[in-house]
Amino acid sequence: MAQQEHPAITNFRNYIRIKTVQPDPDYASCTAFLKEQAQALGAEVHVEECVPGKPVVVMTIRGQDPSLPSVLLNSHTDVVPVYPEHWKYDPFSAFKDEKGNIYGRGTQDMKCVGLQYVEALKQLQEAGHKFLRTIHLTFVPDEEIAGGNGMGKFVETDYFKKMNVGFALDEGYANPTEKFNLFYGERSVWWLLVKCPGQPGHGSQFLENTAGQKILKVVTSFLKFRDAEEKRLRDTPGLFLGDVTTVNLTMLKGGVQLNVVPAELTVGFDVRISPKVDLKEFENTIARWCREAGEDVTYEFAEKGHSSDVTCVEDGKNPWWDAFAAACKKEGVSLVKQIFPAGTDSRFLRERGVPALGFSPMNHTLVLLHDHNEYLNEKIYLRGIQIYTSILLAVANLKP
Repeated sequence: MAQQEHPAITNFRNYIRIKTVQPDPDYASCTAFLKEQAQALGAEVHVEECVPGKPVVVMTIRGQDPSLPSVLLNSHTDVVPVYPEHWKYDPFSAFKDEKGNIYGRGTQDMKCVGLQYVEALKQLQEAGHKFLRTIHLTFVPDEEIAGGNGMGKFVETDYFKKMNVGFALDEGYANPTEKFNLFYGERSVWWLLVKCPGQPGHGSQFLENTAGQKILKVVTSFLKFRDAEEKRLRDTPGLFLGDVTTVNLTMLKGGVQLNVVPAELTVGFDVRISPKVDLKEFENTIARWCREAGEDVTYEFAEKGHSSDVTCVEDGKNPWWDAFAAACKKEGVSLVKQIFPAGTDSRFLRERGVPALGFSPMNHTLVLLHDHNEYLNEKIYLRGIQIYTSILLAVANLKP
């Protein structure tokens, strides 16, 4: 006789089946599902549409002392696009194989965490636990497309300000070892275009100050810096990706015909800057590279983040961290503290002075966020719920 599936797993698989995939997420079905979750949890529910069609779903469990700063449990509802031909199973079927691996887009990034919060709170309530502080769960849209119309807009609302958030949890990612990743900051995302104007003319000539000559100098400067940072990461023990600055050439634009020297060429870069770097000084470096490339070379930003804020994770210096770390120790969770190499919604919270930690309780798990055949094992998922029961009990009952 087949063993009956754990209700939390069934719930998780149902969430995966909702196609909140960019660029056209089904937020309506998702919101309806989340309202059902709030009802099962006995939580108040509020939907805030800072941008039409992009709902932020807020579940609230009132604490015994609502005047105290609250705990925010954040997750995003959208997921990145898929290439179904590269998947073993339908990426929105939540197929579970004989090993208990659940395949689906969002299993790791990050529908797992959103529902693990809910399931952990259910268990705590069923066990009769009360919370000193109010707990808010936010399910936000559009994180996978930079979050500006999701958490970015939500933190500016009066509703968010009235939530009086004192501490937040958000996403991390898997660790294939026995240990768990813990993120206390993240790199600033800079997407920029460098425009190189030059002397146009016939392709048979030796023209001076061409766009091609200038763009070569720009690319050389950026990629020479990239090579140096890659070498530093490779040669420095104990350094993680988030500790260095990455640069990648991602776009090239220009030219009209093979025998015509163009009047302008443009190159685009994706730069992720370590919080240890002085942002003003780094921009001065970019400006110098452009000056050195030639006359009238300019740059402009498509995205310019300022994620230099980090959350203190030193014992005895941050009571929120102390509570979180003690709960992890109780659960036998060994943490690897590092800077998140990409961007999450935590940056919007830290920029407003809210200490935030990125944590997804997935160990013994390959890192497959944004990859084909993303999956999470059901035992790892259920273990994560247990870990969160200890963490949420600790932070929501932190005495002032």
